[in-house]
Amino acid sequence: MLVLDMDDTLLTDDHKISDLNKKVLLEAQAKGIYVVLASGRPTSAMTAYAKELELDLNDSYMISFNGAIVSSVKDDVVLFEQKLTVEQIHDLYDYSIRKNTHIITYLDDEIISETDSEFIEIEKEITGMAHLKVASFKDTINRPTVKCILLEEPSYLKQLESDLKATMPHLSVSMSKPFFLEVAQNGIDKAASLRFLAQKLNILQEEIIAVGNAGNDLTMIEYAGLGVWVDNVTPELRDKADLIVASNNYDGVAEVVQKYLLN
Repeated sequence: MLVLDMDDTLLTDDHKISDLNKKVLLEAQAKGIYVVLASGRPTSAMTAYAKELELDLNDSYMISFNGAIVSSVKDDVVLFEQKLTVEQIHDLYDYSIRKNTHIITYLDDEIISETDSEFIEIEKEITGMAHLKVASFKDTINRPTVKCILLEEPSYLKQLESDLKATMPHLSVSMSKPFFLEVAQNGIDKAASLRFLAQKLNILQEEIIAVGNAGNDLTMIEYAGLGVWVDNVTPELRDKADLIVASNNYDGVAEVVQKYLLN
C-alpha cells in the first residue's frame, strides 16, 4: 500500500497532480498496489483527485479529515468515522476566543465560521467548499462534526500548538499547514486510520509506504514500513522519516514509486 498526503506532497503548489506522478501511480495500481490518499481535506475535496488517479476503478480508499473518516472511492461507503462532540467543539471555540484565533468546522459540505480571514480564504481555495459566515458559531454547531481548525499567523499558531495539547490532552492536535492547527477526536490521526485500513485489507505494516510533508503526516510516516518526506517538509521534522525525496513541485512521489514499487 502506498499512502499519500495531498497538499504540498502529491499535489504541486497549484493543486495539480503532475503528469509523471499520475503515470507512475497508474502503473503501480496495475501491479496490484493499493494507492490511498490521506489528507486533512474533507472527503468531497479529495474525490475528484482520487478519480483522476482511477482509485475508484481499482477499489481503493481515502482517509479524509486527518483520519476521522475512511471511505471507499468507488461507492463512497464510509468504513470508519469518528467525530468531535458538540461539547468538545464548543470548548474549542471558547479556547479560540481566549487565544484570539479564528476557528472553522464543517457542516453539510460548508465551511462554518463567525469570522473572515485570509487563512479561511486559503481553505476555501484548497477545498472548493462554500464558506458560511454565521452570527453564532455555537448556535450553528448543534451536532457533532469531524474536526475543527484554528487559524492564525504561523509564528503565533506554532506557540499555541503545545498549549492546546496541554489544555485539551483528550483531543488529537496537529499542524497541517503553518496557519492550520487541526483538532480531531482523541486517538484520531492518519496512522490510526491507516492501521484500520491495512488490517481490513490484510496488508502488513512493513508493506506500507507513506509520503507526507507536515506535522499531521508524522504519525503515518512513523507507522509505515517506509516513511518518506518530500523535500519541502516542515524543517523541524526532516529527521523523522526514513527517506527524503524531491519536493512536491518536482515529482517526489514519482521518485518513491519508481525506486521502490516499479523498479
